[in-house]
Amino acid sequence: MGSFLSFNRSKDQPIEDYSCSGMDWCRKAKTSANCDGESNGLIPGLPDEISLEIIARVPRICYLKMKMVSRSWKVAIGGPEVYRLRKEIGRTEEWLYILTKLEDQLIWHGLDPSSGRWQRVPQMPAIAVEDESPRGFSGLCARNLIDSSIKITETIRGWVVGSDASTKMPFGGCSVGAVGGCLYVLGGFSRFSAIKCVWRYDPRTNSWQESSPMTEGRAFCKISMLDDKLYAVGGIRRVNGGLSPLQSAEVYDPLTNTWTEMPSVPFSKAQVLPTAFLAELLKPVATSVTSYKGRLCVPQSLYSWPLFGDISGEIYDPGTNTWSEMPAGMGEGWPGKQAETKLSAVVNGELYALDPAGSSEGARIKVYDDKDDAWKVVIGKVPFHVSSSCETPYLLATFQGKLHLIMKGISNDTSVLTVGISSSSASFLPSLNPEKFQKAEDPDFWEVIGTKNFGAAEFISCEVLSV
Repeated sequence: MGSFLSFNRSKDQPIEDYSCSGMDWCRKAKTSANCDGESNGLIPGLPDEISLEIIARVPRICYLKMKMVSRSWKVAIGGPEVYRLRKEIGRTEEWLYILTKLEDQLIWHGLDPSSGRWQRVPQMPAIAVEDESPRGFSGLCARNLIDSSIKITETIRGWVVGSDASTKMPFGGCSVGAVGGCLYVLGGFSRFSAIKCVWRYDPRTNSWQESSPMTEGRAFCKISMLDDKLYAVGGIRRVNGGLSPLQSAEVYDPLTNTWTEMPSVPFSKAQVLPTAFLAELLKPVATSVTSYKGRLCVPQSLYSWPLFGDISGEIYDPGTNTWSEMPAGMGEGWPGKQAETKLSAVVNGELYALDPAGSSEGARIKVYDDKDDAWKVVIGKVPFHVSSSCETPYLLATFQGKLHLIMKGISNDTSVLTVGISSSSASFLPSLNPEKFQKAEDPDFWEVIGTKNFGAAEFISCEVLSV
């Protein structure tokens, strides 16, 4: 026990500033214990300060059950002191969160990569809609907010053929992001209007709360985290009975819980179309956003259902607060622009993207070479069969310093696969434990770190939280 409690703490690790000290949280836990008729502290015979040190060293996957021990344990585990200690002693964990849709319901699932165990995230609160009068968004129905099953291609089709699917599915088209150790669900459609509301999930308390709303209602906006802030770019809204793309963008600071407007996306390539007819027909849309080398990369497309045309993209530099054109090779060759799921990720400073085109022959993974301004294939064929009934059988994510592929197999089993990447050579490295790997037709090695059968559910997005 003595050596366990004398774990060396890293003095270089930053400590978050909380509104109350560890002693305050100990007092809260003691007060809660007294309410339960408990008087011996968190762990009988030990000071609560030592008990918190012990709890902080327990894997987070155990916390949900540990909260059931007593009310004082629930208060302590849900409080900031345990997580401050975890960060201080280097026990912060990265979890993968996958958002899936089954029928009319969205469900978040959390994966602990260390244990391979899954934990289901609570449903967002259901708040009844009172009426459609413009009295703000305090009465929005959150259960509808998280129904983002409407694809943007279906919405764009409404511009052309006059059938807008988003009006049939309220709150469709919400977006998701992560910052400050929390998940965020933003915007979407409510009946006939794009909305501003934002919901936040905190894994420390395992609960949802309404957050500060965006400055403008938007659906299908693209979200990325940069410099500990959350950026919302573009999207669409309803104007005069029709739908219109948004050029506006805004940034969220979790420390102040405020949104601030930023320069609008120029969509410069869309401004030089040769005729007014094409300008009216072709709608410029931000197809994704990725943080890369301290800037936001926003690839773009022109939509005229059922046709899609790439128009490169633009890059936002927060240092100068300006937009500039994306290098031609980067934007025009950006893989998976129309996939509508998260298919790009940065590993060790290198930008990777999955190209699902020609999935019958297997998807490919590419890396962007900024010196040659070109996307280069690093995996010529993802060596797994995916579900033919799923429109979006792939997701990409980065955690634990490695690239991860999330894929849905032909039997509806979702697998999370890890591949180690060398940033200097962009080559795939074998594991120290090769028995865990499956050797494909190519000399690529894949490690399965988690599996789960989500049934007929489809992928919507994924995020990684470090807590």
